[in-house]
Amino acid sequence: MVLETWQKMLYTLGEEVMRPVKNAGEYSREGYLKENYRYFHLRDTAGQERDFHFHDFDKAVILLSGRVDYIVEGESYALQPWNVLLVKHHTIHKALIDKSEPYERIIIYLDRRFFDRGMPGAQLMNCFDAADRPGRHLLVPGPEQRRTMERLFAAYEWAQRDEGFGAQTLRDTLIIQLLVFVCRMGAAQQGSAGLYDEKIEQALSYINEHLSGELSVELLAEQVYLSKYHFMRLFKAQTGSTVHAYVRQKRLMSAARLIREGVPVNKAAADSGFADYSSFHRAFRETFGINPGALKK
Repeated sequence: MVLETWQKMLYTLGEEVMRPVKNAGEYSREGYLKENYRYFHLRDTAGQERDFHFHDFDKAVILLSGRVDYIVEGESYALQPWNVLLVKHHTIHKALIDKSEPYERIIIYLDRRFFDRGMPGAQLMNCFDAADRPGRHLLVPGPEQRRTMERLFAAYEWAQRDEGFGAQTLRDTLIIQLLVFVCRMGAAQQGSAGLYDEKIEQALSYINEHLSGELSVELLAEQVYLSKYHFMRLFKAQTGSTVHAYVRQKRLMSAARLIREGVPVNKAAADSGFADYSSFHRAFRETFGINPGALKK
C-alpha cells in the first residue's frame, strides 16, 4: 500500500520526489540527485510551486524574469532578475510564484561530495556554507558580474548540446567556473557587516553542531549570554520560527538522512536528539507523511 501511494505521488524533476503529508503547514519534499550535478533552464507561467521542503543536495536559483519570493528558514527574499539564491542541503525553503507572468530561471543542483572528492582543497561549496545564515542566502550581482554570469551560462548551455571529444569534461569545467565565480561574489558580499544579530547566528551554529544533545531554550540562551525571554523573542523575529519548532525540524531532517544512509531507525532517532521514540515516530509521520521504517525501505 505504501509503495502504491508513493507511485501515485511521484513527480520527477532532477530525481526530486514529492511526498504527501496530512497536516497543513507540515509539508516536506526530499530531493535525490543521482548525478554529480544537474542544470536546468526553465521558462513557464506556472513554475513548480511546492510547499516547504528541503533537499539532500545544494541548490542555486538564478531568476531571469518573472516575480517570485523565496522563503528560506523563515526568511523571505523577493528575487530580482539575476539575483542568485543559495540554498544549502537540508535547508527548509519554499517558492511563492506570481503565475500571472512568465517565470524564467536557471536552477543548478550540486552534489558537494563530487566537488570535495575531486578538489578537496578548493572548498568550492564554501559559498553555500557561508550563505546558510539568516538574511544571507541571496547574492545580488553588479552589472559586470551579471555579464560574466551571462557568458558562463551561455557557454554551459552550448556545451550541453556538444557530444564531441571531452564534452563531459568541458561541462564539468564550466560548472566549476560557475562555482568559483559565485564563491567570489559571495565572499565579497558577505564581507560586509552582518544583517542579523550575532547572537542568533551563534545559536544557529550551536544547534547544528549539537543536535544529539540538549537544546533547551534555557541552555541556548545561556550559550549566547541572553535572558531566556529576550532570546526567544529575538530568535522568532530573525528566523520566523520558534526555537522548539526550529530544533524539531532540524532533528527530523537529521534522522531522515541517517535512516536513508542505513542507520537503524531507533539509533537514527537517538543520534538526532529524540529521547522518546514514540514522540519521534509521531513527529516524523506528521512531517514526512510516512513511517520512518517506510523511508528506509
